This record gives sequence, C-alpha cells and structure tokens, in this order.
Amino acid sequence: MKKLSYTLLFASALVFGQTYERDTYTVLDTLKGSDTKFRNFWDVKKYDLSVEPDFAQKSIKGNNMISFEIIKDVVNPTFQIDLQQPMKADKVEAGFPVADYRQDGDFIWIKSNKTFKKGEKYTIDITYSGNPVIAKRAPWDGGWVFTKDEKGNPWMSVADEGIGASIWLPLKDIWSDEPDNGVIMKIITPKDLVGIGNGRLTDKKTNGDKTTYTWEVKNPINPYSIIPNIGKYVNFKDTFNGEKGKLALDYWVMDYNLDKAKKQFQQVKPMLSAFEYWFGPYPFYEDSYKLVESPYLGMEHQSSVAYGNGYQNGYLGRDLSDTGVGLSWDFIIIHESGHEWFANNITAKDQADMWIHESFTNYSEVLFTERYMDKKSAELYAMGIRKIIANDVPIIGKYGVRNEGSRDMYPKGASMLHTIRQVINNDEKFRQILRGLNKDFYHQTVTTQQVEDYISRKAGIDFSGVFNQYLRTTKVPVLEYSQKGEELKFRYTEIVKGLKLPVRIDGEQTINPTEEWQTVKLKKGSPIIFNQNYYINYKKVQ
Repeated sequence: MKKLSYTLLFASALVFGQTYERDTYTVLDTLKGSDTKFRNFWDVKKYDLSVEPDFAQKSIKGNNMISFEIIKDVVNPTFQIDLQQPMKADKVEAGFPVADYRQDGDFIWIKSNKTFKKGEKYTIDITYSGNPVIAKRAPWDGGWVFTKDEKGNPWMSVADEGIGASIWLPLKDIWSDEPDNGVIMKIITPKDLVGIGNGRLTDKKTNGDKTTYTWEVKNPINPYSIIPNIGKYVNFKDTFNGEKGKLALDYWVMDYNLDKAKKQFQQVKPMLSAFEYWFGPYPFYEDSYKLVESPYLGMEHQSSVAYGNGYQNGYLGRDLSDTGVGLSWDFIIIHESGHEWFANNITAKDQADMWIHESFTNYSEVLFTERYMDKKSAELYAMGIRKIIANDVPIIGKYGVRNEGSRDMYPKGASMLHTIRQVINNDEKFRQILRGLNKDFYHQTVTTQQVEDYISRKAGIDFSGVFNQYLRTTKVPVLEYSQKGEELKFRYTEIVKGLKLPVRIDGEQTINPTEEWQTVKLKKGSPIIFNQNYYINYKKVQ
C-alpha cells in the first residue's frame, strides 16, 4: 500500500514501541484514548461482525461492517479504525470513495478525498485475521483465552475492558461512541462446540463441519462488552417477572456443571428484584439477561455476564469484607450483574471516569445485602470493605489517554456513596436518585461532572466538595474532637478547601465541621458516639 503523508498521523516507530513510566503519555495514548479529529466527525450506528476462532492455531478471523453517520461537515477526512497488533486488516472496503488506506501499528487509517455532509450514512467493511493478544491473567490483563474445560474440550473467550476490544476486532475503540442500533455477531465454531454472544440467539446454521450462531443486540453496547464465548455449552432458561414485564433469563454452562448452575443461579431472581428496586428496570429487556460460564473469574459483558466463580458464594469462596456477610451470596453474580445498570446502561465517556462503573457497582453489593438480608448486615459489609482501600492515587485517572485511576474506585468509591447516603439521611430520596440516574441517563455515555451535578441537584445538597475529597485526592477527612461533659470541640483536618460534610452524632444531633475549631453543647454528657457509616477517621485529642 502507498503510504499516507501525514506526519501528525503517524508517530515514529520509537513512539509506538517505547515503554513509559506511569503518568507519561505519548501520541499513541492520545490516539487510543481521546476523541481525535479522526473520530469526532462520525458516529457508529451498528456493528455487523463475524468471528471464527481456530483453537489449534490460537488465531481468529472474520469481518466487521461498521455502519455510521456523519455528525458534522468535513472535507477530505481520514478515518481512524482501531485494530491492535498483531492483528491484520486483510481487506478494507467502504461505501464512499477511498483514496488510500494503511495499517500503521494499532490503527487503520482510511483517507477519502470527498466532502462529507452531516446526516449522511456510510459503511466501512473490514476483513481481519491474526493471532490476537493472549491473556496471561484474564480478565485483569486482557486478551483472548484458549484453554480446555475439565473434559478436555476447547474453551475460548476474550476479556478486554482495559486493553480495548481492538485487540481482536477492528472498530472505533472508544467508550464515548457505542453503536446506537446494537450489534449482530456471527460466531463460527466447529459443529461440536457452541458459540455464545451478547443479546439473543436469532439463527443457527450448520454447514459441513462448522456451525454459525447469530446473536443480536438491539441496544447500544460498550465496545468491551462485545464478547464471543465458544465451548461445550448446554443451556437452560427461566423468566423473571420484572418492572417492565417478563424478562428472559438465559444460562449457558459446561455440561458437567449443569446441576450446580441450576442451584447457584437461583440467586439471579433475588438479585434482579433488589436491583430493580434500587436502580429501576433492568436496562436491556429486549436483549435478555444472560449468565455465561467463562474460563476466567467474571466480567460485566452486557446481556452476557461472564461467570467463573466456581458455583460458590463469596469471591472465590472468600468474604472480601471479612465480616461473614459476603459469604451469603455469590460475588460474581451480584457484582457483575450490578454493572448492567452502572457500566452498561450508564457508561463513562472516558476510562478516567471508570469510578462511575465500579463505585456504584461496588455499592450495589451493599444495597443487595440490605434488600436480601437486612440493613445491619449491609452496613457491616460496607464498613468491612474499607480495609481494602489503599489511598495510593486519586480515583479519577488522566483524561484522553485510556488511563484508569486507583483501584480504590471500588471500595473507596462505595464508601463515598455510603457517606453521601448518610448526609442525605433519607433512604427513599437516595433510592430515587439512583433510579433517576438510570432513567435520565438511560443508554447514555456520561462524564463525572454530569453525575456529580445530578446527585447534588436531586439531593438539594452541594456535594461538590465531597466528590473532590474522595475522587480527586487520597486524603480521608479526619474529625478531631475533644469532649468535656456536654461540651464538644471539633474540627476537620486532611480535607479539601471548603469541604461541606455534616456529621450526625449520637444518632440525632448534626454538626458541621470545618477546618476551624468549633464548640457545641451536647444533649447529654455521656461519651460521644460517632456514626461509623461515614467514611471519616475520628481522632480524639486533648
């Protein structure tokens, strides 16, 4: 292929190959993580793709037809399609004149000498093949998994939230642009295996020694949720009578785990009932709810939740809170399904805002416990998971470079939400805020600022300082105090400027600490009892 002469487009091999320290970013990071001028003029409407894995060769091949709409006038543009090495684009065709295209590093660049007008619709069709990145520790590092089940049958899948779906599929690999009209995915397998995709199975055809399974997603879907699973699966079904009617429940597991699955997956209906109570209707009734046994621990793949927790309660049999509460339910069923609301229904535009996915979903474990068990157990669990918090770096990452913040986005983010709930001090209002988020941002991509503003507005309380404190610093507020009978002196340290975080004491009196010492008269002179549900450190001083 003739090379394109765009110095801005193509970084040197040194840049594309270099390693770099944390917080040092390159042109490559910006191209992957931001809405570049090669992405911002077109909006993906649908992916129509096929994938055929070869277990012996650890390779895949297929094609993806990208349907899109032009969203602003542009002259002689270059389109950026993401496809990470060592995958190759074998053929590129488009529904518009292509002046040239080339694959450079992790991108396919398609140049057109044409004027595009807002509202016009086109397609780009890419045939691809290669040996994709193999995961060493899925789902944490990302990549394809080629393994065998307990009976020695091939078992294949992929997990790619952090690294991106473009490790195997040519697409627009940015969280802010989901295919509005969903996905059609054809999975081509040996005829003795089964291919499971997102959404609903619409067709199955066997031709010779191969079978093609066609799955359709009708709703928008984040790119990293588009996942094929191939193995010796068996299926059983159920229905859930939910807020929007009958929801189809679809379960795909290894044949030797069928009895275990039928027992363990009984937790699904109580989970759905609890989450519909707190968050509103399951967001994807048209696409069904599905659990798919996976060759790794789990992931929140939309309408196709990956399950690999060994059919046991807790997190691989452990209680992450060390309170005993977390052994009352299956962590992966609860947590990964909670993502159907926060991550899949409401998706962060930028990976730096991944707390929107993980903080709310980590807190969904608390909310499920409250509904499934009782509030005391839920609060015990909420306080127990704080021991995991590292306070290493801020929860919000660097924007525009595919950077995540601290893993504290899980327990610390949940602790922040639990603290906000204490300040609101009205569980029904808090519940309506959660339901409102899922209704008002239904099937949308959002920013942190949108979520912050929404919660403050609906609560009628300015939580901007609280969000700054817990999301953008590693400091935990310290409430220093001293008590002499009915007199209480107090102040905050380790806080952002102007933090407004009132605290209820003795279950009935509210104080409003600042950085300055204050004194209040208590209703009684017995030793003060602080509410431990706030994520605050209390320090008694002389």
